[in-house]
Amino acid sequence: MSELTQHPWFFCGIGGSGMLPLALILKGKGAAVSGSDRSRDQGRTPEKFAWLESLGFTLFPQDGSGITSADQVLVASAAVEDTVPEMVRARELGCARLSRAELLARLFNADPCGIAIGGTSGKSTVTGMTGWIMTQAGRDPTIMNGAVMKNFVSADAPFASARVGRGGVFVSEVDESDGSIALYRPRVAVLLNVSLDHKSMDELRTLFSDFLGMSDICVVNLDDAEAAALMPEYTPHVTYGIDNHQAQIGVFADTIMEGPLSISATVIDRRDGYAHPLVLDVPGRHNLSNALAAIAAACAAGVPVREAVDALSTFKGLARRFDVVGTSASGITVIDDFGHNPEKCAATLATLKAHPGRVIALFQPHGYGPLRQMGRELAQVFARMLGPDDVTILCDPVYFGGTVDRSEGSERIVKLIAEGGGHAEYIPARDACAARIAQIARPGDRVVVMGARDDTLSQFARDLLARV
Repeated sequence: MSELTQHPWFFCGIGGSGMLPLALILKGKGAAVSGSDRSRDQGRTPEKFAWLESLGFTLFPQDGSGITSADQVLVASAAVEDTVPEMVRARELGCARLSRAELLARLFNADPCGIAIGGTSGKSTVTGMTGWIMTQAGRDPTIMNGAVMKNFVSADAPFASARVGRGGVFVSEVDESDGSIALYRPRVAVLLNVSLDHKSMDELRTLFSDFLGMSDICVVNLDDAEAAALMPEYTPHVTYGIDNHQAQIGVFADTIMEGPLSISATVIDRRDGYAHPLVLDVPGRHNLSNALAAIAAACAAGVPVREAVDALSTFKGLARRFDVVGTSASGITVIDDFGHNPEKCAATLATLKAHPGRVIALFQPHGYGPLRQMGRELAQVFARMLGPDDVTILCDPVYFGGTVDRSEGSERIVKLIAEGGGHAEYIPARDACAARIAQIARPGDRVVVMGARDDTLSQFARDLLARV
C-alpha cells in the first residue's frame, strides 16, 4: 500500500458520512490527508471537525485554498459539482482525481479477504455487526461504515465510523446508488434486499446480480424474493432468512421475543443442526434479519456460527439507527433514526408499532431529487403503517446549496399521505416543527426524528427531548 503514501490527499467534503471513514482509513495507513467541508464553513457539527484536526488532519475553507500542488490527489463524491472551488483549482493544477467509491474500491480490493455488504437497506448495521464479529474473532479487520459504530466509540474516537486493522480483512458497505458497486472484487458478497431507492428496479437487479457474480462466495437473504432470485447458480453461497425454511442460517420462529429495545431468538444452522441462543440489544425483526446476515457473512469468511452469535450479544448498535435519545420526565421518548427510503422507514415504523403508544414521526427528506424518485412510495409507507392517532410531520428537504430543482418538495408528500388515509402536516421550517411537536406530544408518545445527509438532526433530536 506504499503508493498511498507517495502523494498527499485532499478530501472535498471530508465530514460526509461516506468520506470521513475513508479519510480515517487512508490516514491510518500512513497517508497525508487534508480536506474541506461546506458544513464546517457553515458552522455545523463543529465538534466533528475539531476532532479531525486533533487527529492531524489539516482542514481548509471550501474556497480552493487547500489545493496547492499538482501532486495532490483530490477525492470527491459523485455529488460534488464541477463548480466547487476545489474542483476548479484541481483542474487548473492538473491534480489527479478519484471518486470516493474509486478510492474505497482500491483499498478494499487490496486486502485478501474483502467482505462487501450490499443491498438497499440495512448495509450500515450489517457492516457494523460483521465488523464486530470479525474483531471479536481476532481477525483484526479494517471496517468502513457510513455510520458511527457504538462498539468502537471512545473518548479518542467519538465519530468511530471506521476501524483500521492489520488482519487482511476489509469489511465495507458498498453503494449501488451511483453504480460504483461494480468496482469491488469481494471474497464474500452479501445481498440483503433489493427495493426501490435511487435507481429503477431493472437497474438494481443488474447491478446486484453482477455484484454476486464477482464474489468467491455469496451470502443471500432468502426472505427477500428479489435478492433470492439473483443468487448465482454456480457461485458457492450461504443463505439466511427468518421466514424461509430453506435458508441455511435461520431461526426457530417460535423463539422470537421482541422487546421495545431488544430482540432475541434461537439461531439454527441447518447444515449441522446446531442451535444457538441470540440476544440483541437492538430492536425489531429487521435487526434480527441483519444479525443473520452478519452471522452468515462471518461464517462465509471462516468464523464458526457459535462465535458469531456470541459476539453479537455485545453489539451496541449504530448512531442514528433507532437510537433512543432518551425519555423525558413526562414520559415522552425521542428516537433518532436514519430512515430515508421506503424500506428503511417501514422497518423503523414497524418496530415502533409493534408496541403500544402513539407515534409522532418528523421526516426531513434527504434531498429534492430523491423525493421526486421515491416520494409516492414514501407516502404510502407513512399512510399504511401509522394509525389514525399517529402524526407525520414533514419539513422541507435538506438543502446545503447547489443547482438542484427545488420546485417540488414535502408538500406533495403530505398530500399523498392524506390521499392514502394518513394524518400528516407540512411545516416548512424545522424549528417550527419542534414547536408543533412540543405542543401536541403527551405522555407515552414516541417521537422519531427521521432523515439522512444531515448531521444536525442528532442535535435537533437532543434539543427536542429537552423541549418536551
